[in-house]
Amino acid sequence: MNKSFLEKTFLLSESGSTVKREILAGSVSYFTIVYIVAVNSMILSEAGLPLDGAILATILLSAISCILVGFWANVPIILVPGMGINALFAYTMVGSMGLSWQSALGAVFVSGIIFLLIAFSPFSRVLNESIPASLKEAITVGLGLFLMFLGLEKGGLITRGDTSIIALGDLGDPDVIVSVLTLLVALALFIRNVQGGFLITILAGCIIALLFGMIDFSVMSFGGLEIGAYKDVFFSMSFKEIGTFEFWMAVFSMSMVLVFENIGLVQGFVNSINRPERFQKAFRATGLSVFLSGIFGSSPTVATVETAAGIASGGRTGFTSVVTGILFIMSLLFIPLIKIIPDSAIAPILIIIGMLMLEKIKHLDFSDLSESIPAILIIVMIPFTSSIADGMAVGFIVYPFLKLILGKAKQVSIVLYIIAALFLAYFVLQV
Repeated sequence: MNKSFLEKTFLLSESGSTVKREILAGSVSYFTIVYIVAVNSMILSEAGLPLDGAILATILLSAISCILVGFWANVPIILVPGMGINALFAYTMVGSMGLSWQSALGAVFVSGIIFLLIAFSPFSRVLNESIPASLKEAITVGLGLFLMFLGLEKGGLITRGDTSIIALGDLGDPDVIVSVLTLLVALALFIRNVQGGFLITILAGCIIALLFGMIDFSVMSFGGLEIGAYKDVFFSMSFKEIGTFEFWMAVFSMSMVLVFENIGLVQGFVNSINRPERFQKAFRATGLSVFLSGIFGSSPTVATVETAAGIASGGRTGFTSVVTGILFIMSLLFIPLIKIIPDSAIAPILIIIGMLMLEKIKHLDFSDLSESIPAILIIVMIPFTSSIADGMAVGFIVYPFLKLILGKAKQVSIVLYIIAALFLAYFVLQV
């Protein structure tokens, strides 16, 4: 790419940026988010996808999505499979609802179509304004607690108790010791705001695990990429269960989370670079990326919070995202190394990301019980039921009920009443 092409395509001078600055920002964004390749792949593999295929799906989807949003919307937003939404895919849609992973990918595809319809119509604004801020914030906090729970469980720090539902793990177990040491490293890097801290955490976690003799080198293969495994993932979505209520509840829950999370993140990022007029294109590019997720064989993408690292490093245009996408493609060279990463190196990242998502709880209005009680129920029920859909359902049903009891029925939108009725039907049909 020559400078004149980059200037004309990304309007670098108009945005107050340079090629060098954008390359630096794109590199920072990559090293801040590259951990997603290992983390997302392992979560998808727990849903039944072949690990090699999940790794390739994550890399290719992330690369194409970043390049897409960079060229189309000209914003430095990073699109990768989202944390929290991948948990919804693996542990709720497949684990709790009983969908096959192929049907879950089919649900992702349908969610992508719904997202596109919303993104290319005024309904995105209507839907965003119809759902109370307290419920949207509660979903994020509930997802955060769920990720923390998964991280603690994956690291062996908590386990099923004999006399209680949850108990402290065996602190004398070498696996748990490795997890604790890696968590301490992760916290130290995070609290000191070290760039690429999550990537360094994974590397440190692998070294610690290696010292304890817990790295399985037998899974490494430098003989080439396992393309065959990806053939079983690419375009493998199934619609055999499209006639079931579980399939459509999965679509509904995923669409709700995706729309609310991306509207907030995309709006925040375009405002932070003083380009609010680019919101519509950026949101539509995000919708197309979600649509592609089911085809490529991954849980859906989101505008990741790590985008802020690239913006803080000077990224102001889509060239930042394009650089990140190109670096993701280069990640294909490191697949054999990704496969040996132990759970103890991933668990601390899940815990810390969960902690970051808890920050949203400060926006809840605890002085109004009709707002705070439904929000608290969502926050508690998501991790306690291990189901994001069930947790959301409880809060969305209780919210209009409390408003009706207080004689504030007009404060609830028609859209929210419809959503609450759908969630209620979801519970009734499960009885």
